Amino acid sequence: MRIRLCDVNAAAVDKLPQHTDDKSGIGVHYVDAYIKPMNTKLEDGTPIKCKRRGLKITLSAGGKKGEGLMRRLDISRDPVVMLDAALQEAAKAAGIELAVENGTIFITI
Repeated sequence: MRIRLCDVNAAAVDKLPQHTDDKSGIGVHYVDAYIKPMNTKLEDGTPIKCKRRGLKITLSAGGKKGEGLMRRLDISRDPVVMLDAALQEAAKAAGIELAVENGTIFITI
């Protein structure tokens, strides 16, 4: 079942390293701003949590949990591409699907 999770935080692009004093190499300010709206509860009460700790992105939906890594050398130096790959890796590990279409994030549990 595909469910609308949240809108993409449009202000997150203002947090990219070229616009801030972010020296992390992975764009932590952008990542944190992007994933913050993803922490919510679905209409059926299932909690969705997404958090970053260092290079690790953890995504959980109810009892399902997965992790993905921000891989700057293997994937891309671009934080946008890196985050998308890490979120997809975390979603796959959790056994869920995550899709971004027209500025909206959808989840399939």
